[in-house]
Amino acid sequence: MMVVVVNNAPSRLRGRLAAWLLEVRAGVYVGDYSARTREKIWTQVTAYIEGGDAVMIWKAPTEQGFDFETTGRNRRIPFKIDGFSLVSFLPTEKG
Repeated sequence: MMVVVVNNAPSRLRGRLAAWLLEVRAGVYVGDYSARTREKIWTQVTAYIEGGDAVMIWKAPTEQGFDFETTGRNRRIPFKIDGFSLVSFLPTEKG
């Protein structure tokens, strides 16, 4: 099982994702593919995300039972500690 969530993604990327995955909510795509196909989908996401951001989550043999990758600018910054994936937040921009 894998999940891709995109924000501010261009229409052409959303169309590419919809060809492979089921869009269950706006910008949320799910599917079940091999690691090789998952990597090809992620390559498309990183190539076409432009000014948006995305995260891909998939089932993996880790302590948490999943792993993930992100691309694009987002306040959430992933990092690993002792084999666990965690997420920190950048401070909000004050205008």
